[in-house]
This record gives sequence, C-alpha cells and structure tokens, in this order.
Amino acid sequence: MAKRRLNKQQQWRIEKIQGERTARAARKEEQVKEQVDAGELGPEVQGLIIAHYGQQLDVEALEGEHQGTVVRCFVRANIDSLVTGDKVIWRSGKNLTGVIVARCERINLLQRPDNFGALKPVAANIDYIILVIAPEPEPHDNLIDRYLVASETTDIPAILLLNKTDLINDDNRSAIDALLARYEALGYQVVRTSAALAGNQPPPELEALVKDRTTVFVGQSGVGKSSIIQTLLPDEELRVGAVSQSTGKGIHTTTTAKLFHLPIGGDLIDSPGIREFGLWHMTPQEIEYGFREIRDLMGYCKFRNCRHAGDPGCAIDAAAEDGRLSPERKRSFHRILQAMAEQQARGLKLAQPGIR
Repeated sequence: MAKRRLNKQQQWRIEKIQGERTARAARKEEQVKEQVDAGELGPEVQGLIIAHYGQQLDVEALEGEHQGTVVRCFVRANIDSLVTGDKVIWRSGKNLTGVIVARCERINLLQRPDNFGALKPVAANIDYIILVIAPEPEPHDNLIDRYLVASETTDIPAILLLNKTDLINDDNRSAIDALLARYEALGYQVVRTSAALAGNQPPPELEALVKDRTTVFVGQSGVGKSSIIQTLLPDEELRVGAVSQSTGKGIHTTTTAKLFHLPIGGDLIDSPGIREFGLWHMTPQEIEYGFREIRDLMGYCKFRNCRHAGDPGCAIDAAAEDGRLSPERKRSFHRILQAMAEQQARGLKLAQPGIR
C-alpha cells in the first residue's frame, strides 16, 4: 500500500521529533559511556521486558542480585527495536536503573501496521494467540479469518476461544456449531467457555490454555476479552482496563503492551494495539499463505498470474469444487483480497499530488 502523502508542516514536525529523539539518544549514550568508564555498571545479566515507555523500558531481572525486581532501563544506541516479551542482556546502574546492552534471539515477533503503512513491532516470544469470539456479537468467517491469517504469517499458533457460551440458544446453536466445526476440520483448536459464569475464578478450560505459556488475546469489541483477562488477573483491574459505563466496551489507561505474570503460572501480554490489527500491509501471496488449505495449492494454478476469480485452470476453484475448500473460506479469501485492493487503490489516490 502507498504511504500517506505528508504536507510540509507534517514533514517538518516529523523531522523535528526525530531530531530531538536522536539528540536525546546521543546524550543518554554519552551518560552510559561515562558510567561504563567509571565502573558504575553491574555485570551483564539476563532480563525480560515487561513494559515499554518510549526510550525507557521496564525490565524484570531474571538472574543476579536483583532477580525478580523490575528495573527501569535505557537502551544502548546500537540495539534495534525492543518490544514487550523480549529477553535482553542488561547491566544495573544506580537507584534501580539499568542499561540494556543486547537483545537475545527471538522465537517470533507480532507486528501490526501503523497509520503510515509501516510495520510496528508489538510483542515477542508468544506461544499462542487466543482469538476470542462469542455468540453476541455474531461471529463471522471473514473477521475470524483475518486474525488467523495474521497468526499464520507470523508463525504464532492460534486458538479459537468461544466465550459467552451461556448465550447459546436454539436460534444460534446450529450456526455456531457449523462455524466452529469448519475450523476444527482445518486443525485449529477450539475451546468453549463463559467468563460470566466463572465468577472470580478462571474457568478450568481457560486455565489449561494459558498455564505456563505466554499468550495474547485478540478479537472484536464486545466478545468479553476484558472479562476473561479479569478472571486471570483479578488484582490488575486498573492496569488491564475497566469497562466503560457509557459504551459497555473495554477501556484502557495505557496504549503500551504490558506483560503480566499469571497467578496460576504463565504470562499474558495485553495491549489495545495487540487486540485488533489489520492485514492491508500484506501481499496477496502472504494472504494465500495465511489460509492453510490454500497454502498447499500455491503454484498449482495453470497461469502464474492467476487471479483465482474464475480463471482457467485455477487450483483454488478446483479445490472448492471438489470440497477441499469450503465455500465460506473461499468467500472470505476473496473478500480479504478485494478489501486489500480497495485499500491500496485509496492509498494510491491519496499519494497523487493535489488529491486529499
């Protein structure tokens, strides 16, 4: 997608902010060098980033004399972008401060596009993305598939969690069962629960998903993500986010991703930026890869530039005809590609001089 065209004032402001950041980083780097030269920094030990605040990060010491303590750290200028969930090597300074000197190897990285089309890293080293859906608001294939494509392309396994099972009735039961069956047939794990019926304790099926793992929860507004998180972190109401009395939707006091240790064992990374993210930064080939049953068909169309829209010899159309690809998933695939094309067309139009 073409990036948004910026006017001169916006360009000046961005350059000014970047210049200020560079100057601050240079001053901080000089201070770090002075501490190193004076022998004021402790030995190198491993830590875990549990929150990110601009140029400063909260690091939990995983070893050494400060083990278990959260220390506010600065970052050496030669280290690339760090996110919540990263394991790092750091050195302690004065008054529970420290300096991050290296980043350990990541298992995976969850990213989302910002308003200018650039990918923004959000969190790292995640075991599972838990996609929360509910009978109300009604779940739709297209929205579910968007999250699953993001999961597949980042190599982070996804689990479908049906919340609010107490709202299942004779009117919606068959549709929900059919929806979940399609994803179970593709190999996705599907779990059912109800945070509303659990009281103050997490349901056993939810505990089994998160215990001793690092997880993030995603899903559309209103499906009960905040309620689920609240059962897992009963003492973190203010930091996780309460419910707006006017809208009934989740609200948050911060936009940064934060890692919480669960009382039952395991970690949960929570952030509004994680809960909802788009796909418009991806290529059609990445969307194809994100559909498990379409991934195996890549390269088998008769024509290399096949649009998968009735073209002769299309492998995807053939799979839909013989039942290897469900009609619902095929429609969802085409809707996502169409939405991406429309988004890209709007981006190209905005990029043309004189067009806003």
